[in-house]
Amino acid sequence: MKMIPDYLLHSKSSAERRVFDKLRGALNENKLEWYAFHSLNLPRHQTKRFGELDFVVCGPGGLFALEIKGGRISCQEGAWATTDAKDRCSPLKEPPHVQAQGALHGLLNKIDKRLWERFVCGYGVIIPDCSMKDVVSAEWDRKTWADNKDFHDFERWFKSFVRHWAEVASRQYKPLLASSDSVKELVKQLRPDFETATPLFDRVSLAAGRIAALTEDQLKFVDVIEDNPRVICKGGAGTGKTFLAVELAKRWAASGLNVALVCYSPWLKRYLDGVTIPEVTVAQFKALEAATRRAGVKTFDAIIIDEGQDLLNYESLGTIDSFLVCGLENGRWCFFHDSNNQAGVLGSFEPEALEYLTKINPISVPLKTNCRNTSQILTKIQSMLGVDMGNDSVGNGPEVIEKHVADGETVSSMLQREIKSLLSDGSFTVNQIVILSPNSFKNSGAFGLHSAARFRVTEMDSFSPGTERDSIGFATIADFKGLESEIVFLIDMPEPGNNLDLRSLQYIGMSRARALLYMIH
Repeated sequence: MKMIPDYLLHSKSSAERRVFDKLRGALNENKLEWYAFHSLNLPRHQTKRFGELDFVVCGPGGLFALEIKGGRISCQEGAWATTDAKDRCSPLKEPPHVQAQGALHGLLNKIDKRLWERFVCGYGVIIPDCSMKDVVSAEWDRKTWADNKDFHDFERWFKSFVRHWAEVASRQYKPLLASSDSVKELVKQLRPDFETATPLFDRVSLAAGRIAALTEDQLKFVDVIEDNPRVICKGGAGTGKTFLAVELAKRWAASGLNVALVCYSPWLKRYLDGVTIPEVTVAQFKALEAATRRAGVKTFDAIIIDEGQDLLNYESLGTIDSFLVCGLENGRWCFFHDSNNQAGVLGSFEPEALEYLTKINPISVPLKTNCRNTSQILTKIQSMLGVDMGNDSVGNGPEVIEKHVADGETVSSMLQREIKSLLSDGSFTVNQIVILSPNSFKNSGAFGLHSAARFRVTEMDSFSPGTERDSIGFATIADFKGLESEIVFLIDMPEPGNNLDLRSLQYIGMSRARALLYMIH
């Protein structure tokens, strides 16, 4: 069964994790025909419609809502409750089967009736931690419940569950298997609300935070990339390359492949360590040989390269080739890159190396929707640098703020005033802010803040690229490449367009901001 998304992000429920794994392993002979959506992968979605659903499963056999209850389930004189492993009892507002039934009806109210009427519809309850043996009630049909015994042979139970609802439907009409086109149409209606991409380092408050939903086109790209052995995926900053690289790594690993996710930057490597799963080997390119030894293999079944413009040179390709089963020409790999505007800041880019990869005849996947920057930031970058940043999908935000100063000392004074003003009313916190400069900390306009300001500025490193800090972060633009922050102060550079040698740094620095960009020229 195809899971959307293909991994769990935030579920704290052991029962839901186990059900997720069971669904993913079920009906593999019809993997492309059956889909399962997990609602908990919609953190802070302002228009979340199906948050009450644990799982929605759809395929030729029908559309089903599944309610999951971990721990022990009890019902005393009509009062339902769950008891966890620590014997903590929690009352339920309504019986699990009533929750599932209500969730199904709520779901059907959000779907085109002419579409869902083509499907057998039903609901079920899964209780993997307790037994329903000898439990009989006129209030529910036992075939719609899966207890610990059913859970052990889950696929058998699920097929019986589908047959049960087909028999129920046959009392009113002769149910038919839904067509492949109908299943795809239903998935298309469900999918945008179930699969979203949370921007990197999005641990900010609800008031200031944003969630950038992937477009339907990008979701199709994930499927295309997953099912092809060799892919070159090109997109501008903010088009979701790192998210897709992580998603692809998890999908390939879930299919049984030994996968390496490789990047040049130690900062990006540290971030990727925190968002992938143990089955995926995350490696900095310079330590690829050591990563191979730690994984206990000589070569990887698949290699994914993030920020590929740093490694698109013949020397690097030769190294990658040696650690990939069947090599670059016949192996499984994917390069995510933005060669036009970020090349040469880290690593090196050789057009001939990209041409060599292209001659291997991989599929080419263009990413054209920006899912990071606000309209104001996107417009500013495009107008000042003339680069293609993709189509806007995030929406409006604050205007970009630009200040012009004469020297480094003035940069420090201006920076201090602007940050104090930003923090004054308590709407923002220091960990939302990153200061970026082409210079080292001691040679930047931020160094003057070290003792003069009432707030602290901390020089970041590869071990602390996120927002879990009690100070404003400082990083060089090169180090921060591939990462992002809610608020960015870009300092120590001339106005974009005045110096072609700084074009790449300006492009990278400006595009790191999700919501608010300050530029002190």
